[in-house]
Amino acid sequence: MSSTASPVLSPSFGASGSRMSSLYLTTRAASAASVLLRTRRSSFAGNASRLALSPSPEPSPEPLRFAGGGGPFRRRRLADSPVARAAAAADAEGREVGVPDGLAKPSQSFGERYPALVTGFFFFMWYFLNVIFNILNKKVYNYFPYPYFVSVIHLLVGVVYCLVSWAVGLPKRAPIDKELLALLTPVAICHALGHVMSNVSFAAVAVSFTHTIKALEPFCNAAASQFILGHQIPLSLWLSLAPVVIGVSMASLTELSFNWTGFISAMISNLAFTYRSIYSKKAMTGMDSTNVYAYITIIALVFCIPPAVIIEGPQLMQYGFKEAIAKVGLFKFLSDLFWIGMFYHLYNQVATNTLERVAPLTHAVGNVLKRVFVIGFSIVVFGNKISSQTGIGTAIAIAGVAIYSLVKANIEEQKRKGAAAPAQRRRSWGID
Repeated sequence: MSSTASPVLSPSFGASGSRMSSLYLTTRAASAASVLLRTRRSSFAGNASRLALSPSPEPSPEPLRFAGGGGPFRRRRLADSPVARAAAAADAEGREVGVPDGLAKPSQSFGERYPALVTGFFFFMWYFLNVIFNILNKKVYNYFPYPYFVSVIHLLVGVVYCLVSWAVGLPKRAPIDKELLALLTPVAICHALGHVMSNVSFAAVAVSFTHTIKALEPFCNAAASQFILGHQIPLSLWLSLAPVVIGVSMASLTELSFNWTGFISAMISNLAFTYRSIYSKKAMTGMDSTNVYAYITIIALVFCIPPAVIIEGPQLMQYGFKEAIAKVGLFKFLSDLFWIGMFYHLYNQVATNTLERVAPLTHAVGNVLKRVFVIGFSIVVFGNKISSQTGIGTAIAIAGVAIYSLVKANIEEQKRKGAAAPAQRRRSWGID
């Protein structure tokens, strides 16, 4: 029996249109044809006169084809593909075809599979580098007491490290313009001042005492927020700072290495880092933290060089370098300066990267534990003798910092949830 076939003319152009396309329907595609005809008839029931059927041509041996379209269906070609042959053979043998994991889903990196392990490694490196820096830094001051020059070396090594990293593309250097430079310059100035004053304190008193005084930094931050920025600080936050002030006062009264140079310079460092935090909030940019810290290091170096040359330059040229080389040798002197600069930059960079990976509460606890590690290791390494009152005062100050950090993190979390609630309600109401 001869097959029935009829070309369906495009309803857009009519029977006489030059752009007419036809679909030859054969018995091999009867079901598809009936569906197509039913669809066309229902779509153009109001204009049935434009649907024309022509005499049936001879059955075509070729596959079903759309004239003017994308070509024949690739049934035979798909059947001859390696994947289809493998599937057919597996089906005949009653087994399954394995799909490689790489085709099913993208492979995950080590950090994506084990985020907690990577975060723990960041914390470990943060503490390790910080402890090594503080110990080696103090050892250098024992035979080379020039904190302004050493501060320049810290930043200089960091700048060289950043330039080399940019040269090899790890990371890729982010462009900077005049507007961004103007935003980062106040941050860099405060960073330079805080860094230099910290080193003056490290050179003058024991490392443990300097870190005990620097535990007052949260108090300085709260005072600046309340009285300079006009932010209302909750009473609970002020009360949590009371143990910090009491503990630092107790430790200072009986500290065996106490002198006013070390105490005042550490307090100036606290104030400088407080203002750095204030200016950092105003200088929030879309640039990644690694590039931001690199630019801050470069700018801070420019501001650290003049005071080092003016204050310590004549002494260094006259006898400072000669005495240091005579005590430890040229190679050890240069290598010590290089490594304290490298450890300083790396621990700050790792600290920045670590804090990006964790919540504010984890950040607060980690920062307190870091100070405990530094104080403890410095006492053990240098054999610093401390009185019972100093030890108790240091413990109270550290505990106060921990309480303050927990209270502040809880307040910030409540603010974040309060700000997110209205937006969530608007989304549930369909308001964008």
